[in-house]
Amino acid sequence: MRHSRNLAAAALTAFITTVLAAAAPPLAAEQTLTLDPAKTRITFLLGATGHDVEGAFALRSGALRLDPATGAASGEIVVDLTVGKTGNDSRDGTMQEKVLKTPKFPVATLRAERFTGTLAASGSSQITLEGTLSLHGTDHPVKIPAKVAIAGTHLSATAELPVPFVEWGLTDPSIMFLRVEKVVQVRLVVEGELAAPPAP
Repeated sequence: MRHSRNLAAAALTAFITTVLAAAAPPLAAEQTLTLDPAKTRITFLLGATGHDVEGAFALRSGALRLDPATGAASGEIVVDLTVGKTGNDSRDGTMQEKVLKTPKFPVATLRAERFTGTLAASGSSQITLEGTLSLHGTDHPVKIPAKVAIAGTHLSATAELPVPFVEWGLTDPSIMFLRVEKVVQVRLVVEGELAAPPAP
């Protein structure tokens, strides 16, 4: 029996050692990430009376600079709010004119400042991007957990961000018997390419 336990322990140790050896090392140098608007999806979900409201915005541009040695990050992700759609023209008009007020505030901008977690050179990683989200003319600090996958120079990531839009000063579109939640759930599915930053 003891011999069997020893064999099992040895097998487990060998398995763990193999897994650790196969784990990808972190990125060794600073990288720039350029997002592809055509392959990036930004959707949102808002709970409402009777049914939830689903919609989408579009990525206008996105470029980040990431330093795995220090966790420093910089750059911006700019979301075009003027093209936001939910599939209902009347509701979209209310969202654009009364809630987001896109004629005055056409974009939302995420400015990266740092990230925590280890960004592996290949395979999957879990990081948290920290920065400032500028929405409706006001800046808000945010922390965005993201699942990242890297294959060669290609990076894909998914992230979710709850946005308490009423608390942040946007108009509550609830009327009469139609009530909506005060927090909208935003989901990002992004793709882009990594490259070494240009020499100074």
